[in-house]
Amino acid sequence: MPAPLSIIIPALNAEAVLPACLAALMPGLESGLIREVILVDGGSEDQTRRLAEGSGATVISAPATGRAAQLRYGFDQARGDWLLFLHADTALSRDWAERAKAHITERKDNAAAFTLAYRSDHPMAKVVARRANWRARSLGLPYGDQGLLISRKLYYEIGGYPDTPFMEDVQIIRAIGKKRLNLLSAEARTDASKYDRDGWRKRSWRNAYLITRYLLGAKPESLAKLYR
Repeated sequence: MPAPLSIIIPALNAEAVLPACLAALMPGLESGLIREVILVDGGSEDQTRRLAEGSGATVISAPATGRAAQLRYGFDQARGDWLLFLHADTALSRDWAERAKAHITERKDNAAAFTLAYRSDHPMAKVVARRANWRARSLGLPYGDQGLLISRKLYYEIGGYPDTPFMEDVQIIRAIGKKRLNLLSAEARTDASKYDRDGWRKRSWRNAYLITRYLLGAKPESLAKLYR
């Protein structure tokens, strides 16, 4: 029986963060969980494609711009019965494959995300991650940085990622619904350079502002202009 899991990684000029992301997948390869790793490139001008190819990943070019287009195209090429959509700047903790395998076996009707952590020693890093994990548990709204583990069956049922320029992660999570979403204890350790650049309080509050605006009915097209 083929391994069940296809890893889909959208990427754009990710050479600084991609090696950690790819290296962290090793437990899934060692355990026979991963069937394939697909990197969907959005037009990188650095060494992203070369790094992915060197690791054995299948590298494909997205037919349109935007992360949602990359995610959708990656799904179209994937062969696994289960899919893990993973940002290129996120590295999973060593126990991720064990937790994912247990979920696939025991919670077949549900999707899952990982517990968020930031690769930073800044004192605000744990505070921001704790808030995000509370939001994921209480409201069923994890960040895209926390990954999305979902069966092909459920992905089809909810219509997959929407064709949108922004908030694709929030839209698909809302389609899944809180009752069909689990938060795994394994960590998604994401790069914190944007927070270090913009300031931890400023960026976390801006993210909260954008999500609130979206949930209140603002169009993703207008919100995308406020996000960098």
